[in-house]
Amino acid sequence: MKTTDYITVTIDRLPKGYVFTYADFTNEVNKKEAVIKALNRMAVSGKIAKLAKGKYYKPEQTVFGRLQPNQFQVVKDLLEDDGKAIGYLTGYSIFNELGLTTQLSNTIQIGRNEIRPVLQREQYTIKFIKQKNTINKENIPLLQLLDAIRFIKKIPDTTIASACLRLLSLLKKRSEKDMATMVRLSQKYPPSTRALLGALLDEAGIFQYQEALRKNLNPITTYKLSGVASILKTTQKWNLI
Repeated sequence: MKTTDYITVTIDRLPKGYVFTYADFTNEVNKKEAVIKALNRMAVSGKIAKLAKGKYYKPEQTVFGRLQPNQFQVVKDLLEDDGKAIGYLTGYSIFNELGLTTQLSNTIQIGRNEIRPVLQREQYTIKFIKQKNTINKENIPLLQLLDAIRFIKKIPDTTIASACLRLLSLLKKRSEKDMATMVRLSQKYPPSTRALLGALLDEAGIFQYQEALRKNLNPITTYKLSGVASILKTTQKWNLI
């Protein structure tokens, strides 16, 4: 089978919005340059779309125009390496998914141990946030929650009070094991994150982690979160104002 024919057949089998590179074809086609040329020709013809240099996707056409790949597909090469998690969607990228805001953003934020310069892929701006904890597939949902607590002031189109109510709902759904892991992970977050987590857990009736959360907090430092006292009863204990 010719290189172009093989690539065409393979792409036809891919789901809409799937992002791929020439490397997805090298197991069967070992002529890298021929594959790249074939993909570029297909991009020019409109059969596939180009996301960034060397990255393509199978577009889905609707009455409203061409749909973009979902955010995971856009940055999946920055989230996993040979099946191992090296990063995760966070910040603006996850606030909507967690139900903290209805607003969507063209900025994709990624938590990683090693951050990289800002990237641009089609209309998406990709930014990186330093994560000091080890990242694995099991703790990513907990890191996403901790990031939401950390960046609560930056959640768009909502108030701190409304975000706290939603975070309370999300925390109550977590198991006791998850709570213990979150408290451990929070030790590598700023003190303000631990203070707000403590107040949220108090409100949820979870008191066994108070000492672990308070032990490294400066008793004279305050953390300004406008409106938080209207939702959480123990803000004074955690120096939230």
